[in-house]
Amino acid sequence: MNKLSSIFLSVAVLFSFTISRAQTIGADTSDQIGSTLSLQQAVAIGIRHNLLVNQADLQAQNGRINYNQAWDYMLPTLNGQASQAISNGRSLNPYTYQYTNTQVNSGNYGLNTNLTLFNGLQVQNGIRQYNFSYGASKMDLQQQKNNITLNVLLAYLQILSSRDLLAIAKEQATVDSVQLARLDTLNHSGALLLLSNLTDLKGQYAGDLANIAIAANNLEAAKISLFNFLNVPYKRDVEYDQNAFTLNILEYTNNPDSIYSLSLRTMPSIQAADLRVNAFRKALSVARGAYYPSLTFFGSINTSYSNQATTKVPTNISDNPTNQFVTVGGTDYTVIAKNQNYADHTIPFGDQFKNNKYTQFGLQLNVPILNYLRVRNNVKQAKLNLRNQQLLSENARLVLQQNVETAYQNMIAAYKQYKSYIDQAAAYSESFRTTEIRFTEGVINADVYILAKNRTDAANINLAAAKYTYIFRTKVLDYYQGKLSW
Repeated sequence: MNKLSSIFLSVAVLFSFTISRAQTIGADTSDQIGSTLSLQQAVAIGIRHNLLVNQADLQAQNGRINYNQAWDYMLPTLNGQASQAISNGRSLNPYTYQYTNTQVNSGNYGLNTNLTLFNGLQVQNGIRQYNFSYGASKMDLQQQKNNITLNVLLAYLQILSSRDLLAIAKEQATVDSVQLARLDTLNHSGALLLLSNLTDLKGQYAGDLANIAIAANNLEAAKISLFNFLNVPYKRDVEYDQNAFTLNILEYTNNPDSIYSLSLRTMPSIQAADLRVNAFRKALSVARGAYYPSLTFFGSINTSYSNQATTKVPTNISDNPTNQFVTVGGTDYTVIAKNQNYADHTIPFGDQFKNNKYTQFGLQLNVPILNYLRVRNNVKQAKLNLRNQQLLSENARLVLQQNVETAYQNMIAAYKQYKSYIDQAAAYSESFRTTEIRFTEGVINADVYILAKNRTDAANINLAAAKYTYIFRTKVLDYYQGKLSW
C-alpha cells in the first residue's frame, strides 16, 4: 500500500465517526450506473444503499411514531368488552333468585371510556420530550448521510490518485524502455562499451513493470472499495470523472477558530446532542409530574343477557273452585272464581339487550401519597440521565474543537509538503534531464542514470500524492463548515 493510500485509509477510519452537514445532491440520482460514474451519482447511490443510513432512517421513523404516540395520549380511551358463557349444574337464577339445575346461557356487554383531565402535565411534557428525541434522530440520520458522503468522496479521490500514479508508473517505464532499446541496439552492433549498463537498465525496467502492476492493482482495489461504500455490485469497466474535483491548489484562507465557530452551527452531532439534552430535561418534567394528583373522567355503559330471564304472558281464563262456600236453601255450594292464567316466556335477546342497560359516569381523583418512593427515585434517575447527556453534549463540543484543530494542522502540513515536493520534483527533473543527456552520450554509467531517475520518479510520485492529500484535507475543513463542494 502506498503512502497516499495509508493516509486516506486512516482518515476514512477517523471520519467514519465524524458528523457534518452533507451537500445537497442535485445531479443524477439514478441507481443505473452507465459507462461513467460521476461523483454526485456515487454519493446519491451510497446514501440510498448504505446499511447504516437505512438503519438511521428506520430510527428516525421510529422517533416519528413515538412523537405521534405522545400526541395520541391526549385522546380518550374507548374499549368494549363482551363475554358469553354456558354453565351447567345448580346455580342461582338472577331473575327469580331461586336455585335451578339446568343449563344457563348468559352474556355481558359494555363500553367504557377514560379521559385524563390532569396528571401533572406529564402528557404535555411527554409530547415535547419526544419531539426533541425525534429531532435528534433526524440529526443522526443526517450524520450517517454525511459519513457516507465523506467516505465516498475519499474513495473517489483514491481512484483518481491511483489512476494518476498508474499513469506516472507507465511514463517512467516508457522512459526506461527507450533507453533500454537504445542500449540493446548498441549491444547488437558491438558498440556497447559496458554490458553492465544494459543489464542494470534491464533490471530497472523490470522494476518499472512491477510498479505498473502494483499501481494497476491499487487502482482496481480503489474501485472495489468505492463500490463497497455504495453497497452495489461491482462494475469493472466504469469510467470516472477526472474533473470531479477542482485541482487548483490554493492556500486555505480560513482559520481554525472561524471553522470551529461555524461547525457548531452546522454539525449534526452538536445539534443532536443539544436536542437530546432538551429531551432529557422534559423527561425530568414528566417524572416530576407524577408528584401531582391526577384527575380522570370515566364513563361506561353495560347490558346483559340470560336465557333464564322470563316474563309472564296471559293465556286464558279458567274457573277454579275456592275454599269458600255459600248456603242456598240449606245446601252448601262451593264458590267458583275466575282466574287469569299466565305462561312463562323467555325474554328475547334484543329486548334484554335494550332493557338491561345501565350507565355510569364520574370523576376519579387519584392522590399519590406513598408508592414505594417510586416517583422520587424516578426523578433522581431522570436528573442523572439529564446530567449524563449534558456531559456528552459538552464532550461533543470538545471533540469537535480538537478534530477541527487536528484537521487544520494536517491541512497546513499537507500544503507545506506539496509546496516542497513541487520544488523537489522540479530540481530532480532538471538533474535527471542533464543526467539522461550524459548517459545517452556515454559519459556516465547506468548506475548514475538509474539513481537520478529513481529520485525523479520518487519526487513525482510524492508530488502527485501530496496534491490529492492536500485536496482531501481542504475538503475535510469544508465538510466541518457544511459547505462541502466539488
